[in-house]
Amino acid sequence: MPDLSTLLVFTTACLVLTATPGPDMLLIASRSVSQGRASGFLTYAGIAAGSFCHAFAASLGLSQLFLLVPAAYEAVRWAGCAYLLYLAWKTLRSEAGVFAPAGNLKRMSYRRIFMEGLLTNLLNPKMALFMLALFPQFLKPEAGSIALQTLILAAILNATGLLVNGTVVLLSHEIRNRLGGLNRLKKLPQYLLASVFAGLALRVATASRS
Repeated sequence: MPDLSTLLVFTTACLVLTATPGPDMLLIASRSVSQGRASGFLTYAGIAAGSFCHAFAASLGLSQLFLLVPAAYEAVRWAGCAYLLYLAWKTLRSEAGVFAPAGNLKRMSYRRIFMEGLLTNLLNPKMALFMLALFPQFLKPEAGSIALQTLILAAILNATGLLVNGTVVLLSHEIRNRLGGLNRLKKLPQYLLASVFAGLALRVATASRS
């Protein structure tokens, strides 16, 4: 198990990283506005599950495949881009996503919301490379099982992420409630979420491995 000093340094790094606005935070906020508080937390749960997968892949050395085999990186990158564009298209076609009381919303299934968060994270090769850069610095063979250390560090990363993104969910839900009576904005969450997916697709498509 990592020692206390290692855990403190890692936790501090996680707080700084998760508090920096990024694609995950924007996706969670958009989902919270368009579908409500529970959907925001479920989106984060999917992202967190993907982070566990990337962390274990990094600890096992699987993420190095992206560095050694450029074609593997490109395959995942373009698959992720296509998936995000598909989500943007589906969101625009949907009739859901109005600022209205929860009972009047046409809800997406919780399973679908979770899986979209998970797949968005898994199909982001930059996330795999980020884990490959971060985790080996804190994994020490002399500290015991690498798998156990990875589990602990990934849990800390996701716990700090929950603290930060949970605040984002609550604030986004409050915005949604305050705008509930503005019918002229009823399509805004739908357009916002579609824009987020399209923006993420563009970011993935234009990103380099460095």
